[in-house]
Amino acid sequence: MNIHEYQAKSLLRDYGVPVSDGRVVTRAEDAKRAASELDGPLWVVKAQIHAGGRGKGHFMESGAGEKGGVRLAKSTSEAEEMTRQMLGRTLVTHQTGEAGKQVNRIYIEDGSDIETELYLALLVDRGTSRVSFVASTEGGMDIEEVAASTPEKIVSFSVDPASGLSDFHGRRVAFALGLKGQQVKQCVKLVRDLYRLFLEKDMEMLEINPLIVTTDGNLKALDAKMGFDNNALYRHDDIFALRDETEEDPKELAASKYDLNYIALDGEIGCMVNGAGLAMATMDIIKLYGAEPANFLDVGGGATKEKVTEAFKIITSDENVKGILVNIFGGIMRCDIIAEGIVAAVKEVGLKVPLVVRLEGTNVEKGKEIINTSGLDVIAADDLKDGAEKIVKAVKG
Repeated sequence: MNIHEYQAKSLLRDYGVPVSDGRVVTRAEDAKRAASELDGPLWVVKAQIHAGGRGKGHFMESGAGEKGGVRLAKSTSEAEEMTRQMLGRTLVTHQTGEAGKQVNRIYIEDGSDIETELYLALLVDRGTSRVSFVASTEGGMDIEEVAASTPEKIVSFSVDPASGLSDFHGRRVAFALGLKGQQVKQCVKLVRDLYRLFLEKDMEMLEINPLIVTTDGNLKALDAKMGFDNNALYRHDDIFALRDETEEDPKELAASKYDLNYIALDGEIGCMVNGAGLAMATMDIIKLYGAEPANFLDVGGGATKEKVTEAFKIITSDENVKGILVNIFGGIMRCDIIAEGIVAAVKEVGLKVPLVVRLEGTNVEKGKEIINTSGLDVIAADDLKDGAEKIVKAVKG
């Protein structure tokens, strides 16, 4: 789960990390009052969406004023006008894709006198199964761009959970960022505070870009992105309360309510599979035969007829789906339950695209009988290879 910048800044502030004072508004008429509560004389007006690259983004609609979702205002009136220009419009960045995201919140904060922009992040390194720090002197840029063009400017290391974090980790970050004097001491504290926040809130990613050195020589987190482990949200009611469902894919949101593992993709063949490994293999073989999967969908081993029905409805709600491949290997999951769910869903929402079904395992004959006697226009497949070939052929001709 991701949260907005203003929410991330609030968490950072609670853990002693220096950030600018700011106010969030959802109505343009509140912007002038919000800005007047801050010191000025420079205000930063930031569109709040779950995506990076806001400053370089552009708005789809006319009337949004100058380009970019991060702007500098020199008066409270100007801050209000910029808020009015951005609220309710669709911001497109390199992370949102062409569809962009609608701006429903604006964060207005005090401007900062910047001497240097740096980069600092914490993430879970799956290679080492540890929390890793990533630091670079190239703040304000996309870290992917830095990695591609100047990888030598990135320093990364993991923290051994047995020994835990020590001050030398903070000094290592400080030296990697070229800090000196009092800034080194500040960096040691910053690293310790961020690491504690990361662990206590079960984060997957914490990115500060840029981390700045102000003209008076102090460190400050000027921007922040945070992602949390969904599987751990049950023990963090305070974090779950920050969830903004308007920022999530409607299909993924619907799937989460039925405990379905669904991720929307850009392809044309919808997939319904049980088991994450089999789902990945199904996506791979679709690509092998010349098409692209429209989603990852694992209905799980204990799915009910109702869950399967909802899964099928979610797949068919995707306008990009030109065909559907159901690939079930019944172990814990029974093939007859899948078949009943498919039949119920088709009767409810209709079937406008080719449907290929491959069933194998527990109660497979009963499942096939349900499909065959349903009157549905279904293409049967003998195995995964056969199913992939048939759905790709049906979609591409």
